[in-house]
Amino acid sequence: MTTYDTDVLVVGGGPGGLATALNARKRGLSVIVADPRESPIDKACGEGLMPGGLAELKSLDVDPAGVPFQGIAYVSQQRRAEARFRTGPGRGVRRTTVHATLAARAKEQDAEWIRTRVTDVVQDAHGVTAAGVRAKWLVAADGLHSAVRRAVGITATAGTPRRYGVRRHYRVPAWSEFVEVHWSPWGEAYVTPVEPDLVGVAILSRQRPEIDWFPWLAQQLRGASPGAARGCGPLRQVVSRRVAGRVLLVGDAAGYEDALTGEGITLAVKQAAAAVRAIADNDPASYEAAWHRVTRSYRWLTRGLVLASAPRPARRAIVPACALLPPVFPVWGKYPGKLTAQSGGHQADAAHPGHRLIPAPPKPSLPARIQIGPIPSAAHCQPSAPGVPLLPSAPAAPLPNWPYPPAPPEAAPPPAPPGPPG
Repeated sequence: MTTYDTDVLVVGGGPGGLATALNARKRGLSVIVADPRESPIDKACGEGLMPGGLAELKSLDVDPAGVPFQGIAYVSQQRRAEARFRTGPGRGVRRTTVHATLAARAKEQDAEWIRTRVTDVVQDAHGVTAAGVRAKWLVAADGLHSAVRRAVGITATAGTPRRYGVRRHYRVPAWSEFVEVHWSPWGEAYVTPVEPDLVGVAILSRQRPEIDWFPWLAQQLRGASPGAARGCGPLRQVVSRRVAGRVLLVGDAAGYEDALTGEGITLAVKQAAAAVRAIADNDPASYEAAWHRVTRSYRWLTRGLVLASAPRPARRAIVPACALLPPVFPVWGKYPGKLTAQSGGHQADAAHPGHRLIPAPPKPSLPARIQIGPIPSAAHCQPSAPGVPLLPSAPAAPLPNWPYPPAPPEAAPPPAPPGPPG
């Protein structure tokens, strides 16, 4: 008779792994979580929980504290399009707060922890052994560059275009009740209020990111005290499958398109529930189809928008298109309600064909150049490896292992006219 140390060994103690542990405990399964890092765990993250993500966390009795936001705004230098959520506010929450709240709940539910890194996995028809633990099942939630995924022979490739993410906090009061998505020809900046006097700024790009790609945003951050930067990438990971015997992949380890929609935690929690359901049914193969169902809309919408916005002329058209086509704005389309558009010196209610024009806010002056600094790539945000080093606030020369490709000469943004998005 086989002796087991636990029913489920979860490798990776991030949101996906802890959601797996909580779902397993709800079904009466014993759980051990393996992760070498000290809680709370931080990583590059947009830190905005959409209404659906909040609902998923609350289904696990997890309700992290944060700052509510009422919708999403797409912003360019001359235009702005806003969409309010119909189903209640989202919430800006520090990644460390999300992790601490999930970890506390998992410990309340008697999940066990071991501080170790898992790189080798041995399995047979009856169970899995890793890090000296014998389990009936193993769920790998160890990130974009999963060591468990490699160990069990599941292939993954970095898809194109190769995009990277950088997040930095700024000590400044939030100026908007929306999460703002600032568009430029070179990337997007996501601005999320996470504390009453703190905003997170996450930039997604194919090259070294700089705040001065977004002149109006740089104006808002002028004089604000910046925190350290964290980065990860390349973001798109094309994974061949999600199941190998008694090993199932959850979260970023299972495959990832892009951080553009801000749905990473929502999807990880949904995948965790589907994986545990397959385990409880003793039908691991069913998880593959469940994963495709859970992620289908995200994959199609995100991939389509990333490809459509890759050419620079298309990127310049994104915010005007959002203003003119409310039914397709934004990719979080299941949540928005009334949409407002601003252009040039006026703003308009785009939800009604006969909208009334009103004066737009005044335009601020163009700020001095602000740089975000380089991000080392040694760990690529792999949760089972040491965290990406924090950076000094001052600009630094690129490191030898700098992950971003050098910007071509023509990629440098030209001087932009002063002014807010309207």
